[in-house]
Amino acid sequence: MDLLNTLVDKGLRRELPTREEALAVLATSDDDVLDVVAAAGKVRRHWFGRRVKLNYLVNLKSGLCPEDCSYCSQRLGSSTGILKYTWLKPEQASQAAAAGLAGGAKRVCLVASGRGPTDRDVDRVAGTIKAIKEQNEGVEVCACLGLLSDGQAERLREAGADAYNHNLNTSESTYGDITTTHTYADRVDTVNKAHAAGLSACSGLIAGMGESDEDLVDVVFSLRALDPDSVPVNFLIPVEGTPLAAEWNLTPQRCLRILAMVRFVCPDIEVRIAGGREVHLRSMQPVALHLANSIFLGDYLTTEGQAGKADLEMIADAGFEVEGADQVTLPEHRVHAGGGCGSHAEAGCGSHEDAGCGSHEGGGVCGTAAAAAAPAAPAANEPRTDLVAVRRRGAGTDLAPNA
Repeated sequence: MDLLNTLVDKGLRRELPTREEALAVLATSDDDVLDVVAAAGKVRRHWFGRRVKLNYLVNLKSGLCPEDCSYCSQRLGSSTGILKYTWLKPEQASQAAAAGLAGGAKRVCLVASGRGPTDRDVDRVAGTIKAIKEQNEGVEVCACLGLLSDGQAERLREAGADAYNHNLNTSESTYGDITTTHTYADRVDTVNKAHAAGLSACSGLIAGMGESDEDLVDVVFSLRALDPDSVPVNFLIPVEGTPLAAEWNLTPQRCLRILAMVRFVCPDIEVRIAGGREVHLRSMQPVALHLANSIFLGDYLTTEGQAGKADLEMIADAGFEVEGADQVTLPEHRVHAGGGCGSHAEAGCGSHEDAGCGSHEGGGVCGTAAAAAAPAAPAANEPRTDLVAVRRRGAGTDLAPNA
């Protein structure tokens, strides 16, 4: 296919595809999806080999958010039944982080619901960062706290944060349909603040909210222009009790095409499969590793994820290897270009849980909850509501985390 050959050549040269080429990737048929994966996989392997970076989320403060993001289970007035708690103490957060690091994660993503942090919140998170770094040598820490005010990114950097996550989520033209309590421009401003402070910027998107192909291409091109070190790709978890609970319009093939398009547009940037992979990719998750070079380990912010052990087995069985703490994620030219902690591998937080208004929400799935009796096989494209379960373990509970 001439299109794919052209995109591979451009990806190896770090050349931006045209909008028409990006749209054509999304328009390919299910019959051609493995050809698309094979082509984008060449670009992924060229820049990142067969390494998979593992990241681990710690939800510092859950629920109680004043923002109205339609996708988020922590939104204003949510009736989702999620865990709700105020700030974890530094030692609690450090204990939660240790579980993910023991499972192979090299980055801890500290997330808090809310519009954005107060200066007191920044001090609180600074203490948590210090506690985690004192107990875990070499760990990378990403903060995801929502919209930043002037000077806060610098303070987080001084406290030891390596990266900051704040997702654009969707295109500028449709952003107002998803959220009304802040703007697309607010999000861009926060990403720019992180960049300016020397933090590694992490910013991504949510697919599956009813957007068009044009919207997806628009947001990915906007992300490329912002030049983050990492781009988390979230697939909407339609959590009951949220306005988008009925948006079940993704298939595994659609998800693979979206990931391939992101890889072609962002060839040398860390592409992470974030929330929703277990729900929408399902048994095709190993195939997606040929496109993305980073995932989250275990549970998400308010929903369950695949068992950590299953994640590690999936990576090994697919012929990939977990990226070690001593390995650099980003290609050398990006490391030397700056990018905050780009020198020690990007991931950012980027789950699609609305951590503050920074990410997206609901990032996860009950990959571990198997029924006692084998259920009947689901019909093709049938919504898999059975794969969505609220997190009841780990941070904010007395139960051991899934990692």
